[in-house]
Amino acid sequence: MTTEKHQTKGIWKVIGASSLGTLIEWYDFFIFGSLSIVISTKFFPSDNPTAAFLSTLATFAAGFVVRPFGALFFGRLGDLIGRKYTFMVTLLLMGGATFLIGCIPSYETIGFWAPFIVLILRLLQGLALGGEYGGAATYVAEHSPNGQRGYWTSWIQTTATFGLFISLIVILATRSLMSEEQFELWGWRIPFLLSILMVYVSYLIRKNMDESPEFKQAKSEGKTSKNPLKESFANKYNLKFVLLALFGAAMGQGVVWYTGQFYSMSFMKTVMHLHTDQADTILGIALLIGTPFFIVFGWLSDKVGRKWVMLAGMALAILTYRPIYEKMYQLTNVENKQEITDKKEEFFEVVHTEKGKDEIVTEKVYYTDRSVLTTTKTKHIVDNTTQIISKQTITIAGWNYIKLILLIFIQVIYITLVYGPIAAFLVELFPVKIRYTSMSLPYHIGNGVFGGLLPAVSTYLASNAQASQDSEFYLAGLWYPIIISAVCFVIGTLYITKNMYSKNLITMELIKRLLGIAWIILALLAAYFCIVKFGFPKLQTGHQEDLVFGLIIVFILTPIISIGLGVFGYFALKGEFHEDKM
Repeated sequence: MTTEKHQTKGIWKVIGASSLGTLIEWYDFFIFGSLSIVISTKFFPSDNPTAAFLSTLATFAAGFVVRPFGALFFGRLGDLIGRKYTFMVTLLLMGGATFLIGCIPSYETIGFWAPFIVLILRLLQGLALGGEYGGAATYVAEHSPNGQRGYWTSWIQTTATFGLFISLIVILATRSLMSEEQFELWGWRIPFLLSILMVYVSYLIRKNMDESPEFKQAKSEGKTSKNPLKESFANKYNLKFVLLALFGAAMGQGVVWYTGQFYSMSFMKTVMHLHTDQADTILGIALLIGTPFFIVFGWLSDKVGRKWVMLAGMALAILTYRPIYEKMYQLTNVENKQEITDKKEEFFEVVHTEKGKDEIVTEKVYYTDRSVLTTTKTKHIVDNTTQIISKQTITIAGWNYIKLILLIFIQVIYITLVYGPIAAFLVELFPVKIRYTSMSLPYHIGNGVFGGLLPAVSTYLASNAQASQDSEFYLAGLWYPIIISAVCFVIGTLYITKNMYSKNLITMELIKRLLGIAWIILALLAAYFCIVKFGFPKLQTGHQEDLVFGLIIVFILTPIISIGLGVFGYFALKGEFHEDKM
C-alpha cells in the first residue's frame, strides 16, 4: 500500500512538472493565433486588410508546418541524450521567441523587417513545439503504470486546451484594463511579454526532474539507438507504423482539434461577426466545461481501447459539422434578424456622438431582443468627407448565447474523444529506443500540417465560395476537415488492429489489400487536383494570398498526401498490414 501511494505521488510530480511546461508552451504558441487579427494590422501592410489577415494565418500555419522538422531534430536528440534535457531546451526556445514577438516594432516603423522577423520567430516556435510534445508525452507515459497510460497521458492532453484558454483569459483581462485604443496601440504586446515570467518558473521546476525510468534502463543496458532517424524511417517495419499512426489517427485528430478550437473562433469573428471579446468568452467557457473530458476519454481508452474512442470522435465530426455550423450561422444571420425591425417594441436604435477637434464620430448601436444586433461607427471629417471606420459587429444574449456555447461545447467533446487517448496510442506503437522520434513525426504532421493549415485553407475555401455567390459559402470551409476525417476514419477502422489495447477485428484481408489500390489512386488524384487544378492556378494569379496558398498546397500538403498515402497504399496492397506482420 505504501509503495502504491509512493508511486502515485511520484507520477503526480511528473505530471505537474511536465504539464506546466507544456501548458506554457501551448500558451506561447496560441497567443499568436488568438491575436492574429490585431497582429495582421501591426506587422503586415495595412492597405489590404484581407491580404494582411490571410498572410497572418499563413505565418500562423508556418509555425505548424515547421513542427515536423522540430519533431525530427529534437526527437533524435531525445532518443540519443534523453527526454528531460531535450524538452528543457524546447521550453526556453519557445519562451524566448514569444517574448521577442512582443518586442518587434510595427511595419510602419521598420517596414519589411517586421513581417520577416515575425516569420523567423514563428518558425522557431514551431520547431520548439515540435520537440516539446513528443518529449512530454513520452516522459509521462514511461513513468505510468501498465494499463493506465491513457489516463495519465491524458493530463498532458489537457495542456493544449488550457494553453488556449489561458491565452484567451490573459487577452480578455488585458483588454478590460485599458481602452480599446490603448490595446490596439501597445496593450496587445503584454500577453507576449508575460510569457518570459511563466517560462522562468517552469524552468526552475523542470530542471529538478529525473530522467524517465525506461530510458535510463535502456541507456544503462546499452539499448539506446545510435541513429534514431534511420531506425524510425528507413526500417520498413517501423515505417509502416509511422504511416498508420499518421493516416489512421493523427491526421483526423488534427483537423477535428483545430476545427473545434480555431476554425470555430475564426468563424464566430469573421463570418458571424461576433464582437471579439464575446467570441473569446464563448470559446473560453466551452473549453473550460469540456476540458475534463480529456481525462474521461483517456481513462476510457484504458478500458475499451484507444482506437474506437478516437474514431468515434471523427465519425461524429463528419456527420454533424455542417448542421452545427449552419445553426451557429443562423444565430446571428442579419437577414433573419432584420425581419424583427418592423416591431418597434423589439427594435430600437441608440446613437452616440463624440466630437473631436477635426472630426465627429457617430456610433449607431441597434438593439433587438435585448441583444446588440449591429454597431456601425462613421467618422465625419471637417472637410465634409465621410469614412466608415468600423463595420458590423454583433453580440448575442439570452438563449442564443447559451445555444452558441453548447454548439462550441459539442465540438470540444469531439476534440476530447480524438485527442484524449492519442498520446498513449502513439507511445505504445513504438519501442523505447526510437519512441521520441517515431511518435513525434506523425503527430506533428497530423496536427502541424493537416490541422495547422486548417484555419487558412478553410478560410480561403469559404472566401472563394462567397466570391462565387454560393448561398452556403459559410459552410464551404468545412469540406476540408470532413474529407480528411473521413479518409482517416476508413484507414483507422480497417488497419489499426493490434498493439493498441483494442480487440482484434475480424476483417477481410482481401478487402484491405484491394483498398491499397484505392489509396494509391487517391494519392495520384490528390496530386493532380492539388497541383494542376488548385495549386498552379493560384501561383499564377499574382495575388499575395493566392501565392501563399499555392506554395502551401503544392510544396507542403501535396507531397505529404501523395507520397505518404501512396506508400501506405503500396504496403496495404502487399499485405504488410496483416496482423501476422504487425
